[in-house]
Amino acid sequence: MANSAASAPSILAVIPARLGATRLPQKPLRLLGGRPLIVRVWEQVCAMHVAEQVVVATDASAIVDAVESAGGRAVLTSPTHPSGTDRVAEVGRRPEFQRYGVLLNVQGDEPFVSDAAVRGALSMVLSRGFSLGTVAAPAGAEILATSHVVKVVSADDGRALYFSRAPIPYLRDPADTASRDALVRQHVGVYAYTRDALAAWVALPEHPLERVERLEQLRPLAAGVAMGVAVIDAPPAGGVDTEDDLARANARWNDLFAGRS
Repeated sequence: MANSAASAPSILAVIPARLGATRLPQKPLRLLGGRPLIVRVWEQVCAMHVAEQVVVATDASAIVDAVESAGGRAVLTSPTHPSGTDRVAEVGRRPEFQRYGVLLNVQGDEPFVSDAAVRGALSMVLSRGFSLGTVAAPAGAEILATSHVVKVVSADDGRALYFSRAPIPYLRDPADTASRDALVRQHVGVYAYTRDALAAWVALPEHPLERVERLEQLRPLAAGVAMGVAVIDAPPAGGVDTEDDLARANARWNDLFAGRS
């Protein structure tokens, strides 16, 4: 795809997509606005013009076929990868992608991922000097009681201190409620990595913190690898994990893109 003047020429965007979702069977192939969900995510990332190439990494030939039918690039990866990060790393190791110095990971179930989120993650690597970058957004205190929403706290320099499904920061004294509420950040699952940092991440063994929280981003943090967190104005509209999510996404799509093919 064409590269904008502001984009680094060595950025490869990879969209990992696994067919075997349990809560929404065949999720990447379910229709959003009349086209497969994975195609809509690929279109969204392409339209941002932040990467020289956008590739879908998947474990299923049906997903490859859907993306290629839409004019995109998709590659088959190992069906045994435990995470999307491992799938992205496999793509990065392939000879045809060796020239890319920075890899961007956008989840395959985020059709409304924002330009701000993608550019924010990349800015941590391209401008702020971190080898790993991700994104967070201010959120209401109501997310603190919701375990499926991941929270993050960061240092003054933007470095992630911890990610958790638990309520962080914890409110010890109700008198500090306003201060606590101003610090609540919802993690947005977009990542940027230098090639070497991504290789180091997936080479690390699973960490107990990662296993307990079921959060893979705790693995590099526990190993002492700094991850920059860009703060954007608002979290995305939300991923697609259930039938209800898909219905809401289609309603939103119709509102935003009525008449778009």
